[in-house]
Amino acid sequence: MEKSVAGDDFNYQSGLGNHLSSEAIAGALPVGQNSPLICPFGLYAEQISGTSFTTPRSLNLFSWLYRIKPSVTHEPFKLRVPSNRKILSEFNNSNSSTNPTQLRWKPTDIPDSPTDFIDGLSTVCGSGSSFMRHGYAIHMYTANKSMDNCAFCNADGDFLIVPQQGRLIITTECGRLKVSPGDIAIIPQGFRFHVNLPDGPSRGYVAEIFGTHFQLPDLGPIGANGLASPRDFLVPTAWFEDKSYPGYTIVQKFGGELFTAVQDFSPFNVVAWHGNYVPYKYDLSKFCPYNTVLYDHSDPSINTVLTAPTDKPGVALLDFVIFPPRWLVAEHTFRPPYYHRNCMSEFMGLIHGNYEAKADGFLPGGASLHNCMTPHGPDTKSYEATISRGNNVGPHKITDTLAFMFESSLIPRISRSALESPFLDHDYYQCWIGLRSHFTVPEKSLGSLTLNNGIRTKE
Repeated sequence: MEKSVAGDDFNYQSGLGNHLSSEAIAGALPVGQNSPLICPFGLYAEQISGTSFTTPRSLNLFSWLYRIKPSVTHEPFKLRVPSNRKILSEFNNSNSSTNPTQLRWKPTDIPDSPTDFIDGLSTVCGSGSSFMRHGYAIHMYTANKSMDNCAFCNADGDFLIVPQQGRLIITTECGRLKVSPGDIAIIPQGFRFHVNLPDGPSRGYVAEIFGTHFQLPDLGPIGANGLASPRDFLVPTAWFEDKSYPGYTIVQKFGGELFTAVQDFSPFNVVAWHGNYVPYKYDLSKFCPYNTVLYDHSDPSINTVLTAPTDKPGVALLDFVIFPPRWLVAEHTFRPPYYHRNCMSEFMGLIHGNYEAKADGFLPGGASLHNCMTPHGPDTKSYEATISRGNNVGPHKITDTLAFMFESSLIPRISRSALESPFLDHDYYQCWIGLRSHFTVPEKSLGSLTLNNGIRTKE
């Protein structure tokens, strides 16, 4: 029998962290237990666990999938040929370098040869190890074709996908997600998925975390509401296909290597499911930003959408922060981001528009990396334009912009392919070289200054 429950509709449930359930055929979910002797409609019960069995209940992530054939029905895994040597999940001297210099990349060209999401992934930087279950990797992707007769599975960690150009139709074992530029998608560790490109060429960014999962940040004194609301995160409803696919290939990323296993059916054969370990998407325009309403510039952490925590309170393995359209109203204040040296490392990307602290050079689809304790801040043009307006500037709304930041407490090592990329902007440092001294001392104050070893100082 061949049966496909498809169509163009994309249906979702809402709520991040909820225990949800969905069935594509009424009655497919077992009642009262997870694994009955015979499941409804002769389905197989299969659990996927995102945390250890004994993780505290408030943090325990798992789902039960009810599928036509279990995922174990495949031939042995073999190393994929050809592989993708630009993907890293273990960062050391043999494959990456440390570099405190401010780095920036121009937008990467879409490849000329047929390239799908898997082969279009290229690691920019990262830290730690998927084997040690601690760390992260930041990738960029460029693709011009949909995945063909295959699915991808990341056994190393969770993917946070940020498309910048071209929509993605992501089919997962829990259902389908339509992800546009301005949306993000999270594919948890272990889920099989397929990426289709309905608009043709696509480009974007991917953050990958090892050993933990994304969650909403605590709001502290903000209270119960604001920033990203749990209700705005969308989880797909059950969608399945019961169809023969001779030679269908599962491509599994395992320890940074790609392996393949062949089977004769679609992995998207889950008729019903329930649980809290699921893929999901979020529309960044739903974010409710907070900002200063009197003076000074808030720290960027106020714009955190999702965080991957460490064991140390308040210290993130990786934060996902956005800089969306918003009002600036601070009085007597330098409104762009301040000059900064940070114990955290900051990778930035631009989805569309312009970024308020970079008048030139930071383009949609491009990226920058400001490593731990490396100085950064507004370029010369942005600084001079801001102070020239004086203190009498009124409220101003930033529009036509959407930038983001992956921020981590771990110092990233930079991949060889990123350092050797033709899109690396070797003149990035020039944007600050023009910053000049504005230091002046009023004439009436000169009398209170004395020379100290040739340097005029105030008594």
